[in-house]
Amino acid sequence: MFSARRLPGSCRATRLHHLRHHSVSRPSPNLAFVPACLPPDPVEVEELQRFVSNSKKLFVMTGAGISTESGIPDYRSEGVGLYARTDRRPIQHAEFVRSASARQRYWARNFVGWPQFSSHQPNTAHLVLRDWEKLGKLHWLVTQNVDALHTKAGSQRLTELHGCTHRVFCLGCGDQTLRSELQEHFEALNPTWKAEALGVAPDGDVFLTDEQVRNFQVPACSKCGGILKPDVTFFGDTVSREKVDFVHQRLAESDSMLVAGSSMQVYSGYRFALAAREKQLPIAILNIGPTRLDHFASLKLNSRCGELLPLIVAH
Repeated sequence: MFSARRLPGSCRATRLHHLRHHSVSRPSPNLAFVPACLPPDPVEVEELQRFVSNSKKLFVMTGAGISTESGIPDYRSEGVGLYARTDRRPIQHAEFVRSASARQRYWARNFVGWPQFSSHQPNTAHLVLRDWEKLGKLHWLVTQNVDALHTKAGSQRLTELHGCTHRVFCLGCGDQTLRSELQEHFEALNPTWKAEALGVAPDGDVFLTDEQVRNFQVPACSKCGGILKPDVTFFGDTVSREKVDFVHQRLAESDSMLVAGSSMQVYSGYRFALAAREKQLPIAILNIGPTRLDHFASLKLNSRCGELLPLIVAH
């Protein structure tokens, strides 16, 4: 058995125990950011059931589409994703590192969005995958999301490929702290600063004007005075070789791959689907809309994760 406390990219159990969410009830979905789709086709449900039943060590990769039913928007969904609703784009790694004003803008927006973003709870799909793990069906879960919802659901055999917004670290000394603690520092530094969000974006971001963020104060690392950054892989940055190798090892131990809620447009996740194809593993996709894997997947289902996954029995 692998220990979640030693895994690269996992939210450490000792640091984020308060995120655990063990409710057995099935939450109602929030469909504001979910693209329209038809109800699951009974034939397709049967096909996915056969796929899961035939798997003994299932490797699952999730993307933003699994969290949209928790009320978190994604980037690419038709009509409701960030790219469809606005011309805003996420911050680039190089911009964050080199520009103090970019960091000020990022943290001001994140400060306003954090209370709502951190309060989101797992939906039915997260809880189903947690249950599959408990039953021994799910061998390993890799999420491209940074929202901690799989951790809140109770998943332990988990790698957060792109990190987790609930952690912050210093680019200088590497000291790590909880994002909730940083929120308190922001409040102390900005006791009279107030801003109303003009819109919501993925990853805890909101829309603010340059005028709104101008006087926002950003703390430095309390240990060395360095730059504080969320423990996430920004666009333009790369996932560590250690983490990539670790995930490849878990994939090598698996006998099939399920992609849930991802178009797999980002190479950091897509590479594992290519590796699964090279190993001739059967691949199933559950995603509303086309993906990069459609032409070589064994099975493609165009349904909501939270609507279809609960229909599957994991023996």
